[in-house]
Amino acid sequence: MSELNKIAIKILSNGKGILAADESNGTMTKRLESVNIQSSPENRLLFRETLFTADSMRDCIGGVILYDETINQKSSDGKTIPAMISKTGAVPGIKVDTGAKDLANSSDEKVTEGLDGLRERLKKYYELGARFTKWRGVYSIGEKYPSKLAINSNAHALARYSALVQECEMVPIVEPEVLMDGEHSAEDCLIKTSEVIQKCFEELIIHKIDLTGIILKPNMILAGNKSKNKITNEEVASKTLECLKKSVPKEVPGIAFLSGGQSEIEATENLNLINKSNNTDFIMTYSYGRALQQSALKFWSKDIKNIEGTQNVFNHRARMNTMAAQGKWSSELENK
Repeated sequence: MSELNKIAIKILSNGKGILAADESNGTMTKRLESVNIQSSPENRLLFRETLFTADSMRDCIGGVILYDETINQKSSDGKTIPAMISKTGAVPGIKVDTGAKDLANSSDEKVTEGLDGLRERLKKYYELGARFTKWRGVYSIGEKYPSKLAINSNAHALARYSALVQECEMVPIVEPEVLMDGEHSAEDCLIKTSEVIQKCFEELIIHKIDLTGIILKPNMILAGNKSKNKITNEEVASKTLECLKKSVPKEVPGIAFLSGGQSEIEATENLNLINKSNNTDFIMTYSYGRALQQSALKFWSKDIKNIEGTQNVFNHRARMNTMAAQGKWSSELENK
């Protein structure tokens, strides 16, 4: 077992998932302002530190993805944020892409940037305590999309990123997100997501990536948010498993789903159904942002000094998702 594989397994084992706390300052500002809290470095840190010191960090969270601002901040007791996270047994990680920009010659689509200077940034993040990283490629579904150009460009960038990350002895999260925005059917999502993931692995193999030392972070197979043809949660699970079985090489240790605009309960229920039917060797867990934090954020915004109450809300959500990652969740548990 390689060191990279050990890190990946530590993050994903025993029903643990990943807390995606890597919102950019712009995104975090929108989230805080939506609940009438001023977005200052202090308030952004206070909310995150409230989550990072919650009891469920030890039992439910295997890794935390940070943003550049946060990984460089100190906690209220003077510790670095990576040291605070490591103390809970979770692994600190860092988002390293610089965002999705318009794709030249296909301006309705995006390509993720951030390769320039990445090797040097990775060394700095490693010294700060990060042991895994994240890079997100985004793809839209439409009549002509995602184009071959977008699929190939993002797969190539994800592979080059992964090579640099593994060279620096960190685990890359490979996140190809096919967005749920649009009128497309779940069948369209299945076809396009399969194509996107297969191309990513073609490029990863060309770039000599150690597949036992990565984590895949895909979307679930869903109908578009404006689609007239919604599918059941059971169908979400079966189509998602169908996609992954035919697209992901067996060497990959685990898959941590993004929530991609699903509600908290939907993201938990779908993860649970996937694990109830999971007859693969892949660990299948969660890497959620909003679907782990939204209720806690709403509660916290009423009184930002009520740390314990906010942590109780977060603990509940984390525990529900960890139950789902083991196929043991039920809706009755939500009300206990």
